[in-house]
Formats: sequence, structure tokens, C-alpha cells
Amino acid sequence: MNIFQGKRVVLGVTGSIAAYKSVTLSSRLTQKGALVDVILTDAAAKLVNAITFESVTGRRAYREKDLWEGGEHVLHIELGEENDVFMVAPATANTIAKMAQGIADNLLTVCALASRTPLLVSPAMDGGMYANPATQENLRILEQRGMRILGPAEGHLASGLAGKGRMLEPMELLGHLRLALAREGPLSGKKFVVTAGGTQEPIDPVRVITNRSSGKQGYALARAALDLGADVDLISGPSALEVPVGANVHDVSTAEEMERAVLNLLPEADVLIMAAAVADYQPAKRVSSKIKKEEHDMLQISLKPTPDILHAVAEHKSRSGAPEISVGFAAETDHLKENAEDKLTAKNLDLIAANDVSEPDAGFDVDTNRVLLLWKDGRLEELPLMKKSEVAFRIMDAVIELLEAS
Repeated sequence: MNIFQGKRVVLGVTGSIAAYKSVTLSSRLTQKGALVDVILTDAAAKLVNAITFESVTGRRAYREKDLWEGGEHVLHIELGEENDVFMVAPATANTIAKMAQGIADNLLTVCALASRTPLLVSPAMDGGMYANPATQENLRILEQRGMRILGPAEGHLASGLAGKGRMLEPMELLGHLRLALAREGPLSGKKFVVTAGGTQEPIDPVRVITNRSSGKQGYALARAALDLGADVDLISGPSALEVPVGANVHDVSTAEEMERAVLNLLPEADVLIMAAAVADYQPAKRVSSKIKKEEHDMLQISLKPTPDILHAVAEHKSRSGAPEISVGFAAETDHLKENAEDKLTAKNLDLIAANDVSEPDAGFDVDTNRVLLLWKDGRLEELPLMKKSEVAFRIMDAVIELLEAS
């Protein structure tokens, strides 16, 4: 699924030095299949030429003069209404003030006033301008009207000062556009809890017992659920991956922390997807100071089981009925189907995804997976080697079917 394919995005660009970032944003959107119509204010056009945007989008970039020259029939209505999402990035204090007061004195503001689709605003200005009470009041007005204010971020500003006023980076804005396009997806209104990554069980202050999970499959599942309109809580073990924009992330380290986070979120969850590779064992005793190599010729560590999170979930579900759907993962090295069936039954799961982690193209820390899906009713589907993002959407299809049938 490509949520951007064929979607029409109107990108308003105003007179901030951050306008150069909008070139990257419009290029990324185009690469993902979106149809990007750029509207530049006269001030923006002094910073970035319209031809630059036309070169990366393959579409016309509109200027102030186009409002008066004709050519298109009622241009501001066409651009304002015939789109899937409208973003102003960067949005200067001046344009924000005009939008807040309903002033439509240029092509961008008149199109924004005419728009009936989600409108996202990414402020960019000096810190003092952003902090000014007038700007803050204008932003509050826009939020009250349902517009989404994105940022700004803190950092180095064009004035040479540091503070809050930087436009968000293009990839983060891309994530917010994904969320806006997913607002009416098939999982809209559903609350998902997704676990990802491995846990780390401390031996001493510098050493841990862990497993090789990168979290890639779990993060792909969270992103797929967001793309389909769900509200997502992502419970993640230590990971270097970028958190999908829109996910409520809960960072944990140990299995006990993950269990607490899962059980805290379960009462409101419609779906739990337990994709994390939770360590099965933890040291029976944690040492408070670093173990010195010189002091031990042979070091023995006694281990005890970590909490069985899915067992706790099954007990919670039997008492409360939540979550409505529970999905587990089985990372195996042999007897894939048999071990997955045992776990499916023992943990009272609705669906389980099993994969052979001994295979180099479908194990840990790779971008592809080969998965066997097993349902509670005995159905089975073998997915061929595919990207983990594709596996995620296939699992979402199965979850949607389960939700519709429940």
C-alpha cells in the first residue's frame, strides 16, 4: 500500500529562508506518487524560484500573478477544494496572521480559505516572532478551527540566534501528511498496541542479556496501522529506528517494563500485536557494580524466566474481553508450523505470524521476511519472501478481517 499514490497535495510556500526545505518535501512527495501543486507567495519566490519546484514535481508551480491572469477557471477554488490535503510549509508569522483573521489577499491565502480538506501549518520564523503573544494567539485560533500546527522545532535560526522557530524537517512533515491522508482509513477509531524490538536484561551496570531483534517488523506494523487510520501506541525496546510520526512511543528496556506498559494500555486497546522479541531469561541476581574480568576465570550466571507477557494478556482478555484481537509472533529455528500452533493455542491468540530466523534473508536485522500466518480457526497462509512493510500490510488485512468478523 502506498498512501501517497495519486493523492493531490497542495503545498503553500511562504517567505521564510526555510523555503529551501520545501523543495525536498515536494520532491519526496512526488517520488512517492503524489501530485504536488505548489503555491508560492511573492516573498517565497524571491528565495526559491518556481522553476525549481516545477523541476522536482513535474507540475506547474503557481505564483501570485496566476490569480489574476486567468487561464484556469476559478483557480483558487480548483486548488483550494480539489486536493486531498493542504499544507503550508514554511508558514511565516505574516501568513499565519492572515489565515487566522480570514484575510485572503494573495493566491495562497485565498486558496487556504477555500480549502475544505485537512490543513496543516508548519511555522518557521525567528524565536522572538514565534514567542510574540500575537503569533501565539493566531496559532491558537488556527488550532481551534481544526488546523494542525506542526512544530516549530528548536535550534539554530537564520538570525544567528538559537531558539524555537525552525521549520520541521521534510521527512517529519512527510509523516504528518501520511497521518492526514490516513484519517478515514479502515482502521479509523481503532486503538492498537504494538510491541517491537528486543528487551535487555541487566547482568551488571554495563552488560545485558538480549536478543538480535532490530525492531524493523514491529515498527513496520506500527506504521502500517497508522497508514490505515488507527491510533497506535508503540512499546519499543532499545532501537535505533525512527519512530513513525503519529505513534505514541513508550520506551522500555526489560521484559518486566514491557509487561507493565502492555497491561497499562490493554484496557483501551482494540488490537494488540506482540511483535517484540522478549528475552526468555534474565539473571536471577543483578550485580550492582561492574564484574571484573580479572576476578573470574570462569563466570557462571544463574538465569530465571522473564514474565510471560502473552500469558498475562490472555488472562486479562478472559476477564475483561480486551483486547478484541491479539496477534503474536513466533521466531523459530525449526519445526516452524508445530511450534507456532502450540503458541497460538497456549496464548489464546487470534492470529500468529511465524518465521524462521535462521534464514539469512528473513531473520533478524534485515528488511525482508518470510512468514507463515496461522489463524485460531485453523486457517493457514504462507507468505513468500517480501519486504517487512509488505508483511505488515498483509497482517493488517488479516486483522481487519478478524475485526469485521468479531
